[in-house]
Amino acid sequence: MCNSTSHTPSRRDFFSATVAAGLMTSAAGRSLRAADANDEIKLGFIGCGVRGGLLMKQFGEVPGVRIAGLCDVDSQRLGQAKERFPLAKGFQDLRDLIGDPNIDAVVITTCNHWHCLAAIWAMQAGKDVYVEKPLSHSQWEGRQVVAAARKYDRICQIGTQQRSDPMQAEIKKFLHEEKGLGEIQVARVNHYFIRKSIGKSDAPLPIDKNLAYDTWLGPAQKQPIYRNQLHYDWHWDWNTGSGDMGNWGVHILDDVRNNIFQDSVALPHRILAGGGRVGFNDAGDTPNVHFAYFDTGSIPVLIGLSNLADQPGSKQRATHHGPHSGYIAHCQGGRFEGQRGRAVAFDNDGRTIREFTGNRGDVLHQQNFIDAVRNHDRSVLHAEVSVGNDSTGWCNLANVAFRAGGAFSQDAVNEVALDEWRNLVAATGEHLRSHQLHLNDPAIRLSPMLELDPESEQFVGEHAESGNQFLKREYRSGFEIPEFA
Repeated sequence: MCNSTSHTPSRRDFFSATVAAGLMTSAAGRSLRAADANDEIKLGFIGCGVRGGLLMKQFGEVPGVRIAGLCDVDSQRLGQAKERFPLAKGFQDLRDLIGDPNIDAVVITTCNHWHCLAAIWAMQAGKDVYVEKPLSHSQWEGRQVVAAARKYDRICQIGTQQRSDPMQAEIKKFLHEEKGLGEIQVARVNHYFIRKSIGKSDAPLPIDKNLAYDTWLGPAQKQPIYRNQLHYDWHWDWNTGSGDMGNWGVHILDDVRNNIFQDSVALPHRILAGGGRVGFNDAGDTPNVHFAYFDTGSIPVLIGLSNLADQPGSKQRATHHGPHSGYIAHCQGGRFEGQRGRAVAFDNDGRTIREFTGNRGDVLHQQNFIDAVRNHDRSVLHAEVSVGNDSTGWCNLANVAFRAGGAFSQDAVNEVALDEWRNLVAATGEHLRSHQLHLNDPAIRLSPMLELDPESEQFVGEHAESGNQFLKREYRSGFEIPEFA
């Protein structure tokens, strides 16, 4: 992420320039890009951390791409990226990179809370956008990015790269055309990955002199930070992150939307979620144990996440059915288990019917974005912004439900007459007991059943207000998300 400096244009000047450029590019973009179809595409990277560095490598493998701009709020990270790409222009403020006429498209790998505003600013300036998942930090702002992409006629791809793995087409053919396992009855998502405590200090974290903290905060509220480190662990703070539901859940729920629903279900109709941040006393506030039920009106979807080991001091993940990080489709004729780069189908006796091998979609996803940019054709994108907004939405809604929750109630769990759901919650209870915890612990919460109007993306009914309060955040002055929809 990137820093404000003395030469940074004022917000008024910046938006006057970016909107004018965006409208001009929108009017002529298709013919200009078609005429330049064989020209070099010059990319600017906003965020030069670990994920940004990996995407620099992957985009660098796409023919006809040049990394022309680098921007990061942390001057040390920016310097390290400049060592890798000495011919790229360095920026300390994302507005300077976005306003550079020599940049064709931007790649956004910032903290979650910056994704939407950075994408909108770039599209207003006439840039095409590749933005990492999750698209949004709150549900409302994701809709604004989709609307901005339409208003300014820009290409916008989400970094759910598994969408570009050719294996996905084979899976959909097997499940839906061939009916290889019969009707799909229930979908289950897993992400069981051990993480450490992020620590908790008595005094606020001192901010490194190499970091432009005000710009790092951007839309987020200015609050003291009590964890041990700034970078990466922002994931576990609601002010800047979305927990592992937004970090990993979006990848796997996107697989479910793609392969099980073939994108026919944008958002669930009802959500029930629970969990807590348990097992260590630290400065995080996102759940490290999280479970949710999604009522889609057709195939129910469940998700279970845990960052705790199977027991204190162990290096083994929690016991569960299926892959550590992936999904299970329980079908009439067996079950299907999918994960990154591979999948397997079993019959009802547990015998393997078919195995699938993929390539995870790396580089192909970046190539897909560049192809769309060259031809100014969003229809070819594998993870166009509207698709990414829907998949991110499931995670946002699961987080909203958790935050809207109260005390755990087994009676509320049992209102969902689905054995797989009750088994998931029971298994979570066993997992907690191995850590001398239980579902009735005050740290564990459970939401009411929240009913969503998919058109307005607002909750309706008896418990609407408890959920709606979390659908849009408060933005800091100067970093507000513009409203388009």
